[in-house]
Amino acid sequence: MPVGSCVDSASSFVHGGHQYACWETGEGPDLLLIHGFPTSSWDWAALWGPLSWHFRLHAMDMLGFGLSDKPRGHRYLIADQAEAYAALLRARGVHEVHLLVHDYGCTVGQELLARAAEGSLEGITIKSIVFLNGGLFPHAHRPRPIQKLMAGPLGPLIARFMSRRSFGKSFSAIFGPDTQPTDEELDAYWSLICTEDGVKVIPALLDYMAQRRANEARWTDPIKTPAVPMRLINGLEDPVSGRHLLEEFARLIPDADVVPLEGVGHYPQVEAPREVFRAVMDFHRTL
Repeated sequence: MPVGSCVDSASSFVHGGHQYACWETGEGPDLLLIHGFPTSSWDWAALWGPLSWHFRLHAMDMLGFGLSDKPRGHRYLIADQAEAYAALLRARGVHEVHLLVHDYGCTVGQELLARAAEGSLEGITIKSIVFLNGGLFPHAHRPRPIQKLMAGPLGPLIARFMSRRSFGKSFSAIFGPDTQPTDEELDAYWSLICTEDGVKVIPALLDYMAQRRANEARWTDPIKTPAVPMRLINGLEDPVSGRHLLEEFARLIPDADVVPLEGVGHYPQVEAPREVFRAVMDFHRTL
């Protein structure tokens, strides 16, 4: 899906006084796709068509991302992002849902699992979850140097000097050596980040790393003792949450269901969409 088609096909959802860009297509069991940082639902473009033959798909750019509102001076809480997705599902009459989540979206998925475990998801039952590369365990998350800097006091200053060139260099570094993004793809990612001057909210969005540490037990307990079927699809060449994350996942979770992808980095759904599609479908056939 070209980024222009993604923009043109977006619909609007209003929650908490903010406007969100969202998408829906397909028929079948409901599947919610939750994107990562610092990108958007366009990350799912290569899977959108194939998955729509099997599922009713739901996607939404989170607050601060993509085509959704990017308020300044806002504290971007994972809990609020999770609540926005829950509100979207309720508005669409969804009562049972499967999750496919990536990166920052993994943490949002973990919050949704925590709510399900405590009975506060209000009318929504999570049926299964598939994780793609993400910081599931704070101690196994290895943020890039630029992320650490931008999450600190100098973040707003650094954001002022971010450019397409610097973004392309740092973003490409988390892909596999033979699955690098093209210049056209980098242009599209950058344009979506820059919508509504979005570079300026990146430091605020990076607070998710501190939130992961503060909520470690809440967000890791539901995956250490899972109440729903769960699979991890992991690009092993990812320096942020690759091979080391998969090994920790397998160590902490008895009989962990993992799919390692050799030569693939942080964005499996972009770098190896066929392999990810196959792994997702194989998982769902077992349910």
